[in-house]
Amino acid sequence: VQLQASGGGLVQPGGSLRLSCGTSGLIASNYLMGWFRQAPGMQREFVAVIRWDGSHIDYGDSMKGRVTISRDKPKNTVYLQMNSLKPEDTAVYYCAAARLIWGARRRADQYLYWGQGTQVTVSS
Repeated sequence: VQLQASGGGLVQPGGSLRLSCGTSGLIASNYLMGWFRQAPGMQREFVAVIRWDGSHIDYGDSMKGRVTISRDKPKNTVYLQMNSLKPEDTAVYYCAAARLIWGARRRADQYLYWGQGTQVTVSS
């Protein structure tokens, strides 16, 4: 499985961005597709996850209410719509995939496949 993240950029506070994670290779219905972020000097932080079959979704506390995760199965793509962005959302955003039990969904160390990351900078 290969992942390709895109869609990052510079946005003003209060703005929106939509990140995309294109996948190649076979994605089983029970795969978890996650988004994480990492700011300089910080640990990688869980943002959102969706089970590939769409049956389960979860959001991390830091962006809950401001992000929506979705997936387009025909396009093999996972999206992260981010709204009301704040300067503290500045980070490199990564998509990840793995066949995991739902209970491990927030653990970055459990994900097997990672995209290269896309920079999001929120600044005026």
